[in-house]
Amino acid sequence: MFDFLSEYNDPTLLGAFWMTVKLTVLSGLGSLIWGTLLAAMRVSPVPLMRGFGTAYVNIVRNIPLTVIIIFTSLGLADVFGVTMGATDFKVQGFRLAILGLVGYTAAFVCEAIRSGINTVPLGQAEAARAIGLTFSQTLRLVILPQAFRSVIGPLANVLIALTKNTTVAAAIGVAEAAYLMKEMIENEAQTLLIGAVFAFGFVVLTLPTGLFLGWLSKRLAVKR
Repeated sequence: MFDFLSEYNDPTLLGAFWMTVKLTVLSGLGSLIWGTLLAAMRVSPVPLMRGFGTAYVNIVRNIPLTVIIIFTSLGLADVFGVTMGATDFKVQGFRLAILGLVGYTAAFVCEAIRSGINTVPLGQAEAARAIGLTFSQTLRLVILPQAFRSVIGPLANVLIALTKNTTVAAAIGVAEAAYLMKEMIENEAQTLLIGAVFAFGFVVLTLPTGLFLGWLSKRLAVKR
């Protein structure tokens, strides 16, 4: 019944899902770093930084991810010549897809972390300033450690959404799971079976992640 899977060797089924995993992991790490910086900007005492962080989040969250991904390919690569240091077209598409996913997902990471920052009692920040800590030291040593512990659950939801959003990378030719599924559906008459196989693959990727991070969230929850 699954003979059609053996006909597709470039990429293979496992290779396509491995590409999805790489997109998720690298984009997730980049989004966490950039999103944390954006959250720091949004609570910064510097008006210019607050304005930039607020504008970035409000604009990016309201742009469809497909538009952002296509812009990274057609806009950055074709118009401005941004190749991300790659000479191979496939590598370039992969790196540009990560750039687009990071830019989009970071806006949601930022808001999740900012909500965690708001759960930290104001008195702790005031006490940190009273003993001479700067804003960056207060944020790094006092606020963010507690904020991260309180937003593991929301960040897990962002990560699961990111895993599913990697399918948009197929729009610029990145050979991940959705790219292979589209190719298989175009050449086979077993649409429901192909869809079920790929749906199961995404459940295998996302369900353990959600369960583990949900357990971790309860384990590390900050008791008020």
